[in-house]
Amino acid sequence: MNIQLIIQLTYLLSAVLFIIGLKRLGSPATARGGNAVAAAAMLIAVAATLLDEQIVTFQWIIVGVIVGGLIGLLMARLVKMTAMPQMVAVFNGFGGLASGLVAAAEFLAVSGGAAPPLDASISIMAGTLIGAVTFSGSLIAFGKLQGVVTEKPVTYAGQQIVNGLIFLAIIGVMVWLVVAHGDGLAGLGANGLYLALWGGALLLGVLLVIPIGGADMPVVVSLLNSYSGLAASAAGFVLGNNVLIISGALVGASGLILTRIMCRAMNRSLANVIFGAFGQAPSTGGAEGAARTKEDVNSIQPEDAAMMLAYAHKVVIVPGYGLAVAQAQHKLRELADQLTARGVQVRYAIHPVAGRMPGHMNVLLAEANVPYTQLYEVEDVNPDMPTVDVALVVGANDTVNPAARDDPSSPIAGMPIVEVDRAKHSIVMKRSLSPGFAGIDNELFYNRNNMMLFGDAADSITKVVEEVKHL
Repeated sequence: MNIQLIIQLTYLLSAVLFIIGLKRLGSPATARGGNAVAAAAMLIAVAATLLDEQIVTFQWIIVGVIVGGLIGLLMARLVKMTAMPQMVAVFNGFGGLASGLVAAAEFLAVSGGAAPPLDASISIMAGTLIGAVTFSGSLIAFGKLQGVVTEKPVTYAGQQIVNGLIFLAIIGVMVWLVVAHGDGLAGLGANGLYLALWGGALLLGVLLVIPIGGADMPVVVSLLNSYSGLAASAAGFVLGNNVLIISGALVGASGLILTRIMCRAMNRSLANVIFGAFGQAPSTGGAEGAARTKEDVNSIQPEDAAMMLAYAHKVVIVPGYGLAVAQAQHKLRELADQLTARGVQVRYAIHPVAGRMPGHMNVLLAEANVPYTQLYEVEDVNPDMPTVDVALVVGANDTVNPAARDDPSSPIAGMPIVEVDRAKHSIVMKRSLSPGFAGIDNELFYNRNNMMLFGDAADSITKVVEEVKHL
């Protein structure tokens, strides 16, 4: 059998496995297996590519595999769960950079030589643009998540006009380079223009992300993930590699779908996320909340919280980014186990944009081996909330803010929330009354049926667990 036919059939097998793996990632119960299937698909695709006679030498490939494998192993072992969003942003960025470098290598290979086909030239330009934008944009997203770059939107007068002019200039350069390649004129100053294209695309990536506030980071991460897939697909067209085209398209499409889901969870359009500068300094609601103190809320101690939880019939736990910061997921699982052993029905309400990346809470709770059967989506929990005895909020803020439902003037108006204010009682574990990523005060804190348990979540939950054991 022809070696090329074997390679193409192997690529087809890899593509099928990618689709199966992606499908299994749709459920927490099958996500681990889906990840393994997708990893096996990538291994098969890489092995098939290495059989291609176009491989010149294996020395650097082996070095790359060893170095990359060691880096991946260290990251898997050393990166904390709180830093997972940053790592995802870095992965997106370097995925885009790799695709951009592939496009650059192909451009330089044909520069000054025979004119490449039109579709190849267009693919090179698309791969360069998307790859560079993804790389620089992901670095800014990483900086915002890490706190190196301000989480507040960076805006200035005429910002969108500047972005539009840069984009039009980039398109103009791309068109000229495609035409130049078609005329066999690539060597006449084209290399300098191609470098300018890289510079413009990198700048555009920065300018597209800096006006986006910290509240929108989950959407930005999923959108950049989509960009990295599109860049990979473009690289596949450049190289004529079918499995790269298919896998990149899968990542691009799934990223766009996820971005749409995240936008719907915030009741905002993608254009509003990109151009709306959400998550900036607190509005009047935030200023009003800043004047309030702990004297304005019902504050309780761990023993009081333990009593309420232990003698409840239904408890809904709402995790947020504060849970990840405190690394309290294992203690929370222990508390849930204690309550379940006492006959309490325990459920977790997972908001799509809780945390700093898509699926952040699912990953966090999976690390603590929380049973998948206890995880519920917002729309499945809210109708039953009036019958819930205690809603326990751990580190969440904007996703439980009643203003999204009740205040049409609020920046988060219309965003679906976990309606913990409609439970019989609610307990919020939080360090202070500070606003969330949206920069607005949370009226839930001041409700008559809400109690605030101030302090580090891990410490507070540990104390509550000990109190429950003695009841």
